[in-house]
Amino acid sequence: MSEENTTLAPNGVMQKFINESPEPPKDGDIVEGVVSAIGRARVFVDLPPFGTGIIYGREYMNARDILRKVSVGDAIGAKVVDTNNEDGYIELSLKEARQALIWSDAEAAVANQTVFSLEVKEANKGGLIMDWQGIQGFLPASQLSTDNYPRVQDGDKDKILYELQSLVGKFLSVIIITADQKENKMIFSEKSSQEKGEKEEKISRYEVGDVLDGEVTGAVDFGIFVKVEDGLEGLVHISELDWGLVENPRALYKVGEKVQVKVIDVKDDKISLSIKQMRENPWVLASKKYQKDQIVEGVVIKFNKHGALASIEEGVAGLVHISEFESEQKLKDSLSLGGVYKFKITLFEPQSQRMTLSFKEANN
Repeated sequence: MSEENTTLAPNGVMQKFINESPEPPKDGDIVEGVVSAIGRARVFVDLPPFGTGIIYGREYMNARDILRKVSVGDAIGAKVVDTNNEDGYIELSLKEARQALIWSDAEAAVANQTVFSLEVKEANKGGLIMDWQGIQGFLPASQLSTDNYPRVQDGDKDKILYELQSLVGKFLSVIIITADQKENKMIFSEKSSQEKGEKEEKISRYEVGDVLDGEVTGAVDFGIFVKVEDGLEGLVHISELDWGLVENPRALYKVGEKVQVKVIDVKDDKISLSIKQMRENPWVLASKKYQKDQIVEGVVIKFNKHGALASIEEGVAGLVHISEFESEQKLKDSLSLGGVYKFKITLFEPQSQRMTLSFKEANN
């Protein structure tokens, strides 16, 4: 066998060199190199064995504040944006590399539940704005600790905002719970990993179907919060407050009111509750009393874009469709809120809690 063939054999010197050679960089890779030269608005980076990298043009302008402090011989990390430009250089981005490394650090912080002390920069009705390593993030009000959570008796959004604004300028101990570079989304929580663990331990003692005594601690547009034990609250969503139509939870329940609730979901560090399931479903009773084509009396309780809702008994309502009338005004001329009228049941599906009613067919 010739010497040439020996070097090309699988176990030969050349094959060994190929196997051990590093992969050439690709667009998007983070590479490290040593600054070899600094020109006018450009920096050259030695990237052996692949050649020379260059930071120039827009990429130089984006990172000029950092690059002004760089000297020949300094080691820097950068992101590859073009592996072979027209001059044969590997184009690099220092800013993108820094951003990628920051997001990588953020993902590690999420995994490790690292606690940071961050200043509250702004407040809005949903929560707080704060910065971490130049990235703006959001701390939802629901993720505030018990001490800082805005307890507003009537759930007024302006009052909630006023309470949250009192935290602007203060430093809070937070953890990062979401770090998504693609969405440019960072979410914080003031609840420490220890507090979260304690809450999860408490929640683990409850099961779906448990009936609990609780106390209303807050009312918002989408439901009410109920404390079932010290340090543990659950949400009763507006759809779980009553079998009938609920438009304003604050009108039904006040802070401090004692209620009985049923556990309907237990997940991670959240517990979902229901008040309406403590009472028999009126649609089950209605299924035994009503049927399609029956003439019934109902009271108009609401207008919407589809027509009017009419309740035939507490918790059981049907839609009178606007198509029965020439216009919305004609509908309101024929039916008034609080008025009692005769209707014909044209659709009745108690299992899915659906009913449609006809005013014309019952009054012709």
